[in-house]
Amino acid sequence: MKIVSWNVNGLRAALKKGFLDWFKSENNDIVCIQETKAAAEQLPREALQIPGYDVFLSRPEQKGYSGVALWTKLKPRSVALDLGIERFDREGRLIQADFGDFILFNVYFPNGKASPERLRFKMDFYQTFLAHLAALKKKGRKLVICGDVNTAHKEIDLARPRENERVSGFLPEERAWMDKFLAAGFVDTLRIFDPHPGRYTWWDLKTGARARNVGWRIDYFFVSENLRANVSGAFIETGVYGSDHCPIGITLDL
Repeated sequence: MKIVSWNVNGLRAALKKGFLDWFKSENNDIVCIQETKAAAEQLPREALQIPGYDVFLSRPEQKGYSGVALWTKLKPRSVALDLGIERFDREGRLIQADFGDFILFNVYFPNGKASPERLRFKMDFYQTFLAHLAALKKKGRKLVICGDVNTAHKEIDLARPRENERVSGFLPEERAWMDKFLAAGFVDTLRIFDPHPGRYTWWDLKTGARARNVGWRIDYFFVSENLRANVSGAFIETGVYGSDHCPIGITLDL
């Protein structure tokens, strides 16, 4: 089973840049998209009715902002579009799909750069989300978490760590949460297979950073420890364009 995640930085814009061609050529089992910036009624039929897939979309209150979407060949037992906390849920940042063998979370985590208030919001979201996962882990559920985490975990995960130590996305408190998250029983799937530097998923468009590979790895696939043995591969699709992020993915043997 192949699951892919991509922050498209606007689904309507991505559709004009070949998103559907990429989607159909890959033939993934599950596709998770973040930062859709669109409600279902704003999207063309061909994006919502792809043969063989069911589609689920979050609906943020603010138009043209945030949003996540999920296409899946597998029929989920249930789907939730919220955490049950209004201040988080109104931004449309999460889809939780229960497939029986595992629960998949497609998440667009908040960005903390705009203001101290948004950084606090981001950290509160982090803590709330981890508590939600912990409750499921106690029940013995197997979990897959993917999306734009908006934090580079270690120095190896960005090209210029020293220059960004005081920038949200690489602040000590953000990185400490990542440490706490992994210590709670989750695995960064890429690092099972690839210990090398220079593996980035986001590049600043304004500075042409992608051509020089001056990037950040802020998009991740995590699995709970009880699913680690089922992960047979993890990858970054740096050759796919159309956004300031590139797709990432994992293969699961179930």
